[in-house]
Order: sequence, then C-alpha cells, then structure tokens
Amino acid sequence: MTATDSPLLLDIAATGFPVLQPGHGPIPSATYVPAMPGNTLWGRLPCEADAPVAAVRPGSVLTVDTLSHEGVLEDQGRDPREFFARYGVAGAHVLDDAQQTADSDTAHDFDDDGPHLVTGPIAVTGARPGDLLAVTVLGLTPRVPYGLVSARHGFGALPGEMPSLPGPQMTFATAHADGAGAWGRMAVDSSDPARGALRFPLRPFLGVMGVAVPGDERPHSVPPGRHGGNIDVALLGEGATLYLPVQVDDALVYFGDPHFAQGDGEIALTAFEASLRATVRVEVIPGAAALRPGHGRVTPFAETDDLLIPIGLDEDLDEAMRDCVRCALDLLVTDYGIDRHLAMAYLSAAGDFAVSQVVDSVKGIHGKIRKSDFTEVTRPN
Repeated sequence: MTATDSPLLLDIAATGFPVLQPGHGPIPSATYVPAMPGNTLWGRLPCEADAPVAAVRPGSVLTVDTLSHEGVLEDQGRDPREFFARYGVAGAHVLDDAQQTADSDTAHDFDDDGPHLVTGPIAVTGARPGDLLAVTVLGLTPRVPYGLVSARHGFGALPGEMPSLPGPQMTFATAHADGAGAWGRMAVDSSDPARGALRFPLRPFLGVMGVAVPGDERPHSVPPGRHGGNIDVALLGEGATLYLPVQVDDALVYFGDPHFAQGDGEIALTAFEASLRATVRVEVIPGAAALRPGHGRVTPFAETDDLLIPIGLDEDLDEAMRDCVRCALDLLVTDYGIDRHLAMAYLSAAGDFAVSQVVDSVKGIHGKIRKSDFTEVTRPN
C-alpha cells in the first residue's frame, strides 16, 4: 500500500485501542513527560550541553510519551493529519503532539538529521560517569491503533533492489486487541483488499533509549553506540532492563522510536512504527561495580526475567558479532564466575545470537542466554 491509497475510515473503537492524546488516558506515575515541542529533539540525540526537560531521583518511576516520526517527516508532507487521512484516519485520531511538532519551528534537516523524535533529556540526579543507568520498562501502551512500515531506496537490507518502485514506499498497518491478545494487520494486496490481511503478534518496544554524550555536539539519531540510542533490540519490551554506561553528570536519559512490532533484522528500513506511552523505572548502579554483569563494559547490555542479552554494535556486521560474543563472555564470567573458555563452549552449545538490525549504519547483534541454565551454578560473592 502506498501513500495514495484511500481505504474506508478506520474504526478506532473496533481496534480495542483508544487514542491517547497528551495528558489523557492512564498515566501510571507521578512524573509525566509529554512529547510536546520543547520536550523533544528531532533527528539528533541529547548531549551534555542540553538542559533537562525534567529531573527524577534514582529509583523513580516516570511515564514518557513517545512519537513515531511516520507521517511527520518532510517527504511525507510534514502534516500528519493530511497524511494519515489518505489511510482513512480521521483528524481527531491523529496525535495533537505530532501535529504540533510538524507545525512548529522544531529544528530538523531532512537531508542531514535522522528521522527520530526523541523525548528528553531527563536528568537522573546524582548519576555520574562510570555508573550504570538501569532502565526497566514497566509498561508500554499504544497511543494510536495504526502506524507504518516504511522503505526507501538506498536503505534497508536490499538497497537499490527493494523497494522495487522509485520513491518512499509506505505500508499502513493497524493494531487490534481483544481477550485473546494483541496483533497487527496489513493487507497482502493493496489493489484488492478482499484478498485478506497478514496477521502477526504485537511486541511493543522502544527502539531508542539512551544517555547523553559528552560535549556540546548532538549525535545523529540513527547509529547506536556506547550511549545506547537507536539500538532496535526487539527484546526490550515490558519487563526488560537496559544497562547504559553513564557518559555525563545526571545521565540525561531519553526515549523514542516507538515500535508495535519488529522482526530481528528490521530488513525493510523500519519496523511497525507507531507511538507509545512508556512507563519506566530508572536506577543508578554506582561505579558499575561488580554488582552487575559486564564490569568494565563500555557498551549497553540488557536482561529480562528469563534472559541475559549481550549486545554488539559495529558498522561491520562481523565485528558486531565479535563484540556481542565478548559481551556475552563478560556477562558469564563476572556474573556467574564461569571460566572464560568454558563460557565460550557453553555459548556455542546453548547460546543464541541474532541480528538486531542491519539498517542503522552501525549494525547490531544481540544474544539470548537463558538464566535457567545456571540454576545449579554457585555464583561468586
């Protein structure tokens, strides 16, 4: 489906997801940061020189609205109400903060900046370089029941080959929920809706979570790095904790690039991009002491209740894989006291490694290591 298709008006009520305009709907925590102009950056990530839009103490829970860039970008008209009307979305069902951003003088250079809208930075008082910031995702609520998967020539896993037509190609997708769960739908044939739709599970997560970099130059929003940023690891949904090496005083954490679902690899260029309301807890691990795995690591890693998730990042996919394996070894050696050569053997027998994404300039690999494999291991003091 391209941006010129005009389906019937989307029945928002039938999807099971209400539209969460700024300040409306459930806000589970006392600290709330809306994604209004003034609280967001567009295409760049925070640096040390940026003033925080809010401040919280370590251990705090906060709720942050995030905006998808889809429908706001310049090559889509920088007018989300007009853009989404082409897909049958009524103007009242377009997010006010998305429209206000598009209408504002928020700085964004389509040719030089990244696409992402990022909410923050938010100061975590007392965090210092050398600490780890632990960001635990407590809740992710869709703000709208629709979004896009976008592809553009020169990008994605098959640059120059797909998409097969010139210009950006945008596939409209909808989200639905009932007692049986939540799923996404997209047409299999844009010229013949009667042929049905693809149906797939929703797995919401934030593609961008990070901390500010030193200095007064804001980094591009696309490539991830030791600051975190556009990591695009689909496992970082509800219940996951991302560990970020603090770069500057008070960390200056930020959130963005919301997804409803993403396959490992993110091969088209984007995933199912759609806005989310995120509730997170931020904690500081002083000096990254050997209180947590990865002592001495300078790049992010993560965990869920069931998994350790090493992360490797590099422009070369082979080097990203090597970086991820080194991270995995560090986690097993420091957190479980496993001899490094035995940890390597274990990972070869039982660890899983996947391509997180190949579309963000700096490519990503993440591992999946089952914590249940270590129930008989006596951990070091």
